[in-house]
Amino acid sequence: MVSHPAVFLDRDGTLLKEVPYLSRPEKAQLLPGVPQALASLSDAGFRLIVVTNQSGIARGMLDEGILRNIQIRVDTELAEFGVTLDGWYTCPHHPSVGIAPHRRRCRCRKPRPGLLEKAAQDIEIDWSRSVGVGDDVRDLQAFAAMGMPSVLVGTGKGRITRQKLAETGKDPDLYCAHLAEAVPWILARANKQ
Repeated sequence: MVSHPAVFLDRDGTLLKEVPYLSRPEKAQLLPGVPQALASLSDAGFRLIVVTNQSGIARGMLDEGILRNIQIRVDTELAEFGVTLDGWYTCPHHPSVGIAPHRRRCRCRKPRPGLLEKAAQDIEIDWSRSVGVGDDVRDLQAFAAMGMPSVLVGTGKGRITRQKLAETGKDPDLYCAHLAEAVPWILARANKQ
């Protein structure tokens, strides 16, 4: 099999407008420029993989069926732009809140890299040319655990995350106002490898 570079994408605040514990498909709203950015990355040969913590399931605010309907809505909207996501990887767990079987410590909850490891079992990935994009420090930590550079976007929690990182003397590999602004850097980085 041929391996391809991938862009690992957080969902809420990166692809979608931030809605706390999104539990209604009709509330799922793609952020401006996201479909076009994903189309550019897909056209360049990147696999597009969503990795998202969804502790709303552990908290009883939604179930896997609702989560799947949200994914279908996003997939349908992206298809209108010729974009197909290569994978959805979701952690429904929380270590201390909720009910079994979702209340537990797991390897898949970011900042741990379990979702990315699962994607690697399913998809041939060229890790040396792959990048992660998110709006939270947990996203960046999960990407770093796999040796990937990351982009912090200013959408969602991104601006607050950037400020918190700066206060601790840390910087993301790249900070961009939104996903579309990151595309040239992602493409240039992949072409250097």
